[in-house]
Amino acid sequence: MNYPPLALHIAGRWVDRATGGECPVVNPADESTIASLPLAGAEELQAAAESAASGFALWRRRSAYERYSVLRKAAELMRQRAETIAHVLTLEQGKPLSEALREVRLSADLLDFQAEEGRRLYGRTVPPHAAGILSQTVVRQPVGPVAAFTAWNFPANLPTRKLASALAAGCSVVIKPAEETPGTCMLLVQAFLDAGVPPDAINMVCGQPATVSATLIAHPAIRKVSITGSVTVGKLLGEQAARHVKRFTGELGGHAPVIVCEDMCGSAPLDFVIRSSLAAKFRNAGQVCASPIRFYVPRQHMAAFAEPFVQGARALRMGAGLDPRTQMGPLTHVRRIEDMQRFVDDAVEGGARLLTGGHRVDRRGFFFEPTVLADAPPGARLMQTEPFGPIAVIQPYETLDEAIAAANALPYGLAAYAFTRDLHVAHRLSEEIEAGMVGINHFGVSQAEMPFGGWKESGVGQEMGAEGLLHYTDLKTITVGAVA
Repeated sequence: MNYPPLALHIAGRWVDRATGGECPVVNPADESTIASLPLAGAEELQAAAESAASGFALWRRRSAYERYSVLRKAAELMRQRAETIAHVLTLEQGKPLSEALREVRLSADLLDFQAEEGRRLYGRTVPPHAAGILSQTVVRQPVGPVAAFTAWNFPANLPTRKLASALAAGCSVVIKPAEETPGTCMLLVQAFLDAGVPPDAINMVCGQPATVSATLIAHPAIRKVSITGSVTVGKLLGEQAARHVKRFTGELGGHAPVIVCEDMCGSAPLDFVIRSSLAAKFRNAGQVCASPIRFYVPRQHMAAFAEPFVQGARALRMGAGLDPRTQMGPLTHVRRIEDMQRFVDDAVEGGARLLTGGHRVDRRGFFFEPTVLADAPPGARLMQTEPFGPIAVIQPYETLDEAIAAANALPYGLAAYAFTRDLHVAHRLSEEIEAGMVGINHFGVSQAEMPFGGWKESGVGQEMGAEGLLHYTDLKTITVGAVA
């Protein structure tokens, strides 16, 4: 399988040249250029927004059942093309092919669920207070054309979340994937088009990120903004959306803590915790917004946890994602390598102990060693900012109160995890940990049927689940009176 020629989808047609120029798409496993991506300029962005307005007028008039049927067909096409899409995903993003294939298939499941939920956007009837009022109803209607911005770490899942919810609700979309990973989104858009979504209802653009976001958010046709990205970028786009009084959903990352409770520090349960933690921490080379970062362990069990955890990290086989032996692929961009080194150097300079890793791998590609630190000072950058890479830090605690306080200390609250066999403790942790998603004894907090979103600076609103669909609708109250 080869990487496809890249194009943008604007005003109902694929465009392989645009006024914004072009940029290379790089394979992070070997640093080779695999394609050239056309970049939208002002002309194309204007055309995409106008096209979305036209597409909305068409798509919103389709019945909920018609939209459901089209989206279910798109999900089936994604499954049929899963191996091709996953191959492209791995080439441009770097994750192991098995992870990419799983991502594509789970994205199809997500689309199935949102298509079903689109048939159930029920309103309600309210009994009238006054005589002569025949009916009072509250209905949900699609909010309008959506500008959706996605990150590069899950090139299939993140665009599908937004496309599925928006289209199921009856909205049109201008989707902007990351310039590092456009090929996957291009193939997804083609599946939607082949399934019968009107060409104007999906536009796909790439370009200079600041220009694209500012132009689309300000355009009068755009009624809602959705972003998956960093806290910094999310704040900026949220401010722009607020300036134009437009609906906003932001999934902005986190800094997930893991509390390992005293009762899990026996030999067998601790082995379960470590195996689960290693798999979760180094999945996608740590480039996961819900990735565990801070591991809080009872002080007297620090060595019992750290030693096998470090051994497991060292044993991970790094390599190109297309190699079936690979367990951890490269980071997606050379900038991520540079940032990882700054996180490690800052923590060590502040007194943290480097237990393993901490350096770029001496080979072609953007590979950084699986890295584990311990006893990092609270002021270290690693303890304050999401590293978004293969770095874990193990911290001791004396009491559960202390562990909960440390877990909640940051201004982020996307995902958090804890391990305990004590039902009372599990209930307390689920109540007191400040995060939008809390996993007790496992890391699987994301699935199609569940809302995905954070507290505090980790975001506004939710994606996925029935709750995610509602963010693409507006409420309308309708009252009908009798004519005398």
